[in-house]
Amino acid sequence: MNKYYAQALLLSALLPSAYAAVPTADFKVVHSYPHDTQAFTEGLLYRDGFLYESTGLNGKSSIRKVDLASGKVLQTKDIPSQYFGEGLTAWGDTLVNLTWQTQTGFVFDLKTFEFKSQFSYPGEGWGLAQNGKELVMSDGTSTLRFLDPKTFLEVRRVKVTADGIAVDQLNELEVVEGEIYANIWHTNTIARIDPASGKIVGWIDFGKLYPDAGKGPNAENVMNGIAYDAEKKRLFVTGKLWPKIYEVKIIPRK
Repeated sequence: MNKYYAQALLLSALLPSAYAAVPTADFKVVHSYPHDTQAFTEGLLYRDGFLYESTGLNGKSSIRKVDLASGKVLQTKDIPSQYFGEGLTAWGDTLVNLTWQTQTGFVFDLKTFEFKSQFSYPGEGWGLAQNGKELVMSDGTSTLRFLDPKTFLEVRRVKVTADGIAVDQLNELEVVEGEIYANIWHTNTIARIDPASGKIVGWIDFGKLYPDAGKGPNAENVMNGIAYDAEKKRLFVTGKLWPKIYEVKIIPRK
């Protein structure tokens, strides 16, 4: 058992009850859509009526354009087998894709998926999102990095905390109405993060969404994937190898 998995198991047992001062919300499913059960989801985003998804695992990593209603993969580009694909976001007319331990990111044309350039960063690459000014990157620690979208250089960072306690294992990211939503790896919990302070302002408990989460081979079919349709205020979530993408509405816990 590696150290990250051991930490995630501990965190899964603690969240969200460990931080009672931070409110926890529930959800209801508005709609569900088909999802490719071979997709080891690492990044997810909604853009112009379509989902864009990045998948992981060496030799199986890719970026994809997906029809939401049918789950059909409309367009795909494989990532070279030496790379383990990670987070994905759109910036302008490009898609930006991280890799896990190879300290390399790729830039692709949004329409054609043609390779445009690559960049490097220290440490690991996990989740990626953007706030309209910066790229937001997670690396498995309790730190979120904010990158210049043109140079990919770090411009600032924040430490993520809940009631003063650092929270690591931050994975897939999405910016939702000014907050950063982060999957906590190997849990069914999403953290809502204030981007200025790094403080977690709320948990969303998805424990009842997909009962088979974490029960597949190697227990890696865990929740990971957040996309937001800002125009219609729709929130979508999924997981690695899950059969569904869920449109959900967040509701206060009673």
